[in-house]
Formats: sequence, C-alpha cells, structure tokens
Amino acid sequence: QVQLVESGGGLVQAGGSLRLSCAASGRTFSTYVMGWFRQAPGKEREFVASISWIGGDRVYSDSAKGRFTISRDNARNTLYLRMNSLKPEDTAVYYCAASGGLGGPRTYEYDYWGQGTQVTVSS
Repeated sequence: QVQLVESGGGLVQAGGSLRLSCAASGRTFSTYVMGWFRQAPGKEREFVASISWIGGDRVYSDSAKGRFTISRDNARNTLYLRMNSLKPEDTAVYYCAASGGLGGPRTYEYDYWGQGTQVTVSS
C-alpha cells in the first residue's frame, strides 16, 4: 500500500508556472506507474500525465502536452508536475495517483489516490 500527499498548488496568474509535488510513503514507490489527474468543478476527473517506473515513458493529455512536464525522483519517493504557461482552464483540483499495473489515462487503472491540491489560474 502507498499513501500519497500532494502539495504545491495555489493561485497564479495566467501565463505563470507552478510545480506540484506528490510525496509517497513506503519503500515501493519505484514499482508504481504514477499519474496526475485533475478535476474542475462540475466536471469529471481527467487525465493529465503519467510516467513509468523509472521515468522512461511519459504520456500527456493533449491539453498538457508542451506545457506540463511530469517527472519522478524514486530516491525521494516523490512525483512532480511542472506546469508552465498556465491558463484559466487549468483551474482544478490536481490529484496524483499510483498504479500497480500499467497505468493509463483512466481513473480505474490507478489503485491509490492523494487528497488533491487546488490550482487556480486567474485571467
């Protein structure tokens, strides 16, 4: 089992940047495919990005591609999401998630979730 705690959210102006972190408990962090999702008010939770066990494979949603970068530090049990050129439509609660399988863009492919961190982008 792994516990996930996100941090780094906040209020930022359009065009600004934020870096989200997700600290994982336990010594098996490197065995999980990790992902970031987000959920805006009134909308379903949607995939943002995922990264394989040692970071060799990274997948991004169309909205994240070219602006966001997912990375992980297995020595620190930490997942990151660097977000640049933020837009008001990026406003959402951002969640990190761990998959004991192959991961993917769907929420059911992940086994563990953090509590989320709010990102608000003002215009």
